[in-house]
Order: sequence, then C-alpha cells, then structure tokens
Amino acid sequence: MMHNPYDQTTNVVFGICSDVHQDIMHDASRRLQVFVDSANAAEADFSIQLGDFCMPKRENRSFSDIWKTLERSGYHVLGNHDMDGGCTREQNVSYLSMTGRYYSFDMKGWHFVVLDGNDPLNQADQGYPHTVTDPLNPPELGYQCNIAEDQLMWLRADLEATKLPVVVFVHQSPELSLLSGERVRTLFETTNAHAGWQKVLACFNGHDHIDHEVNINGIWYIHINSMSCYWLGEEYICERYTKEIDKQFPLIKYTAPYKDPLYAMVTLEVGGKISIDGVRSDWVGSSPREMGHRGKHVSPCIVSRILHHPE
Repeated sequence: MMHNPYDQTTNVVFGICSDVHQDIMHDASRRLQVFVDSANAAEADFSIQLGDFCMPKRENRSFSDIWKTLERSGYHVLGNHDMDGGCTREQNVSYLSMTGRYYSFDMKGWHFVVLDGNDPLNQADQGYPHTVTDPLNPPELGYQCNIAEDQLMWLRADLEATKLPVVVFVHQSPELSLLSGERVRTLFETTNAHAGWQKVLACFNGHDHIDHEVNINGIWYIHINSMSCYWLGEEYICERYTKEIDKQFPLIKYTAPYKDPLYAMVTLEVGGKISIDGVRSDWVGSSPREMGHRGKHVSPCIVSRILHHPE
C-alpha cells in the first residue's frame, strides 16, 4: 500500500485574515486587535494576513505593532495596495520584518508557501495567454497582479524539494485575479501528478473581498473575505459614518464596510480535511445589493465550512 503523507501530519490551527486596509478604514486598529485577541485565545499555531495590510510609513507603526502582540508566529503576504503612495515591496518586507517577498516554512508535518503576486510582467509573461481581467487593479495603475518566471522557478524547486503536504498563501487568486493564474495552477497540478499524490492541497487568497471557494482539478482555491469592507467604487458613493471620518479617510465612502471584523480560524486535520471557523457580520448602512450592486459572492461574512480532501 502506498505511503500517505497526510497520515504523518498533526492537526495545525492557524488564524487567517486579509485586506484590513489600515489606510482606508478609520477603525482598522480595532479590527486587527479583535483578530489578534481571537488568535491568541484559540492558541493558534500561527497567524497569517493575506495582504493589503498597511503602507510602510511611520504613521502606521502603532497599527502594525498590534500584529506583534500575537503570542505565536505571525506571517505576512504582500498585497497590491501595500505599495500605494510609491512604496516598494522591499520597503514592506523590511517594515514588516518579513524573510522575503516570497518564502516557505514547515510546521507539524505541513509545508506552507507564501507567494508575492505583485510581479511586473516580463517578456516571457507577455507571450502567455491571459484569460483574467481585474478591473479594480489594471496594469496602468501599477497593479500587475502577476507571478513572474523567476518566482515560478523558485516555487517549482520548493514544491519539488518538500515531502510534506502543501498549503499556499497569496494575495491575488490564481483562479480569478492573477494574470499568471493559469501557469500557477498548472504548476500545482503538475507537482501533484509527478508526486503521485495530492501534494498541493489548497491555496488561500484575499484581494477580491469575497467569501468563496472552488475546487479545480483536486486543489482547493479559498477566498478569505476582507476584514473590513467590500469595494464598490465611484458609482456607489455613500456616507457610512460621519463627515469628519469621511474627511480623514476619504476612500471609505467608496466601500460597503462590515460592522465587525471578518477573519477565520482554520484547522488542517490529519487526512487533509480543512475546517474553516469563520465570522459573520452585517453591513454598515445599505448593502451593496440594496444599492443595485450584483457582484458574486459578496457578503459580510466568512462562512464556517468543512472542505474534504479529494479522494
């Protein structure tokens, strides 16, 4: 009988959140503190935020320092809006004390990979057919939403080297948002085919501010909703709080905020079952649907659910 690497794992619990948007939301510090307190109370083995955290500036230090009050390891993923205002990825890596733009680590028989989906398009990528369009992050605004060839080469080597089941974290979705999403998914599937078992189990992302998951060729792609809001845009401008807050945080009026911070505690179980314990909230003011917005998977929640290992 073939050895099953999932039988050698130990249950691991991690706290996960995304798109806190300190530079948009007036109460981002409160929201982040709720998450940190919950992760500490759950005794999560580690916590991870999936990007769009804050710009690396002095004014945000009291916010980012909240992350440091996690009692166990905390990891960061670079989001596209972390580079707003002319900030660089390298500045963010230094500001958040990350080990690199992309990296991996092992815990309790699992291998975790963190990717940077903010690479510019290079010549090799230009020739690859792109099937994904992200209107909120067009390349002309500097939001490339791409994983370039050098990072793909590192990822291929990293996946080949590990003998453990793999879970991936990236800000942009290989299903919806990454221009190189098809290449990333193909690499995951090729890795599994060569290994002869379901080596890459799941990929978690933020970015799209939705609660959603899909299984593509045996691999789970799981969207973690924003901790703070859903972006509506200029067509749906609405004053949600006060004139003073709108003046200090002028981008809030383009969003539909959630009353409570959204996040989840995820348990990876022996055998490959993924249990997501999420949070439900409500809208501040009118819902997007009440305002005529018809986006898919838009809701003020992260639904608790169990995703089973593909047979």
